Amino acid sequence: MNITLLFVIVAILIIFIIIYRSNAGEQTYKFVSNQGKRLYSKVAPYTYKEIRKKIKELKQDYTLQQYIGQVILFAAGGGIITYLYFYNLIISIIYGLLAVAAVPYLNYLRCKRLYSEFVFEQIQVYTTNVIMEFATTQSFVKALEGVYSSGVLEDPVKADVKVMIDMAYENGTINQSLEYMNEKYDYYMVRNMHQLFLQITNEGSKDSSESLENMSQDIDMLVEAVYRDRLDRESFYKKFLVFGLVLYGMIALVQIMLGDSYTKMLDLWYVNLLLHGIVIINTYFLLAGTKFYNENVGAE
Repeated sequence: MNITLLFVIVAILIIFIIIYRSNAGEQTYKFVSNQGKRLYSKVAPYTYKEIRKKIKELKQDYTLQQYIGQVILFAAGGGIITYLYFYNLIISIIYGLLAVAAVPYLNYLRCKRLYSEFVFEQIQVYTTNVIMEFATTQSFVKALEGVYSSGVLEDPVKADVKVMIDMAYENGTINQSLEYMNEKYDYYMVRNMHQLFLQITNEGSKDSSESLENMSQDIDMLVEAVYRDRLDRESFYKKFLVFGLVLYGMIALVQIMLGDSYTKMLDLWYVNLLLHGIVIINTYFLLAGTKFYNENVGAE
């Protein structure tokens, strides 16, 4: 009777985890999709080495003490949680080591998110400052030169602006420069701003102040939505993690219901298999949710 009860409880627990995690992921996806597509830059053209270098320059990389703290936390957490499942020291040590192995991967995801956020902020600076410079110079190339020399930009965006300037002088037109930047930073606000400047340049508009003002307001609204979305995502992710940790602890309810019979059932291989399944499935969805939060940061 106790074995049957354990199977029922564990099966319900596994089904609940799968359904909840799947629905949570779907809701998160819809939530982010409703904000638009690509809020931040695609970092695919950049290697992780370049990303890590920039994160260090921004002083947002973990210190050695923080890395050690994470290793200790993951090892202890993985070991303690699984010991409460299996009451087996060897299994706990194995899971603790596996948990530590996830630390570099999680830091990789974190660095990519921070880098994409940094690039988005640089694109915001680029678009708003080019608009302001153009309002004064009435020349797109001169506006680029003004922004480049002002020191408000940082690499990699600053280096790409220099490439745009060189291409404009080499080709005698801004078309290739705009195409280069549009491909490098696939944002609506970048493409729309470049399209506006292309129209002004080709049509020779004498009074573009109203169009530039409207474009500037559109960028401000988009940036506000991006930062609001970032806060909402952080709040949701925290709840996601808390609930995941709570699911790990639900084994305590099973033990309370079964009493001493629980430890006796651990001698059965299929009971161990079910318990391993709970740990692995919940861990998988925690990692998948973390990957989604850090990589699929949305889009304009």
